[in-house]
Amino acid sequence: MSESEKRGCFSCMSPRHRWSRRRISSSIANSSSASSLSRVVDSLENEANLLSPEGEKSNHTQSFTFKELAMATQNFLEANLIGEGGFGRVFKGLLENGQVVAIKQLNRDGLQGSSEFLVEVLMLIMLHHPNLVSLIGYCAEGSERILVYEYMPRGSLDDHLFDISPGQEPLSWNMRMKIALGAAEGLTYLHEVANPPVIYRDLKSANILLDEDFNPKLSDFGLAKLGPVGDKTHVSTRVMGTYGYCAPDYAMSGKLTVKSDIYSFGVVLLELLTGRKAYDITRTAGEQNLIVWSRPFLNDRRNFVRLVDPSLNGRFPFRRLHQLVIVISHCLRERPNMRPAAREVVSALKHVASLDEVASS
Repeated sequence: MSESEKRGCFSCMSPRHRWSRRRISSSIANSSSASSLSRVVDSLENEANLLSPEGEKSNHTQSFTFKELAMATQNFLEANLIGEGGFGRVFKGLLENGQVVAIKQLNRDGLQGSSEFLVEVLMLIMLHHPNLVSLIGYCAEGSERILVYEYMPRGSLDDHLFDISPGQEPLSWNMRMKIALGAAEGLTYLHEVANPPVIYRDLKSANILLDEDFNPKLSDFGLAKLGPVGDKTHVSTRVMGTYGYCAPDYAMSGKLTVKSDIYSFGVVLLELLTGRKAYDITRTAGEQNLIVWSRPFLNDRRNFVRLVDPSLNGRFPFRRLHQLVIVISHCLRERPNMRPAAREVVSALKHVASLDEVASS
């Protein structure tokens, strides 16, 4: 398949940039202090701008002081808290220029450290796509490690699938397919346009953020790894990720490939279809693990409809539902080489989402 055929409908994506694995590894190793980290980021951003073709928009990542970000969040006021995770806490902030942003502050006692912080900064300087969240800037002052992103007003996909508040409208079938397709396009960019390919490694509904129009953007790249190149088939690494989303082959061997992400994406598709969490301790023993609970229905042509989120109230196209179940089944295959490539998932989801009129089951 030619390069143009591989890129297909992704004409909006940035051209391939060649990044040295050794260059990034040495950058991480040599950036223990705030000043050296700033130099590394500035150096790589200049390199990225030089590689960008004329007229392509660049992020121009900004270095903020801690005082500026404290002012933006009203001294990290609890009322401005919009999220919390392994990295730390995320606050809504207002910069001096009037721009609303999301400000993620590293938890100094958290599981993720400065290397993950730097990986995320470098990844988002390297990568530009409509379905990836944009990095506005960072703070590396003293022991502070803070990231500043574009603000996503609809929160995460997680917020719209689980524990919906009274009066909150559940996502429609068409909206779910729109989110699935956009997330798949972002993943295709990471796997097939970035050079070397990028393995996301933490694909989950909580990391898919939504803008005002419910366009999805992948976020949180602290665990991302540069994928194998040349004759190598995988990257050997410590097993990281979120329970319930991790591919079994990666969990057992530590061998990471782009197909590990495809498995995680299959779990996200299953969450979109069922309205259930990948792992939910509040459910009965046989239903806590979504994959375990869903397997019998995924492989049953008569009962697969039992997978559908009850909040859809039967408003979905039956034939497209069957096609989506097939896509999910392929993504969740035990053997990684049997899972589809990201671009194939995009093609299949375009077909699933092509029916405008939603029929009743």
